[in-house]
Amino acid sequence: MSVHATPPITDGGTITHPTWTELTAFEGNVLYAIARLERDDPLTYGLAIRDVLEEYYTKPINHGRLYPTLDDLADQGLITKTSVDDRTNKYKLTDAGYELLSRRRDELTAVLTEEDQ
Repeated sequence: MSVHATPPITDGGTITHPTWTELTAFEGNVLYAIARLERDDPLTYGLAIRDVLEEYYTKPINHGRLYPTLDDLADQGLITKTSVDDRTNKYKLTDAGYELLSRRRDELTAVLTEEDQ
């Protein structure tokens, strides 16, 4: 788990997931990439996630950065990781991951809407 990763906390049966500000920028971008891929294709593999990220980053995304981040996000309860075969995993947003992205979208929309008025 990365230094910035915050695992879900269980307190009396309630699971608390990280807030947007507790994620690294890269973790947030990985969530975005998964959401974008899920919109078009339910089979979201690591290489497809990397391809989406490389549209935004000027340097290649290496395995040593991507896959530990995917593991951290799964540990935090924001995505699920399912084995497809010996070498391939499928990643999917959990309800908590989707809600986190939705809240962030709403926050950004509110700020941008306020500036336009």
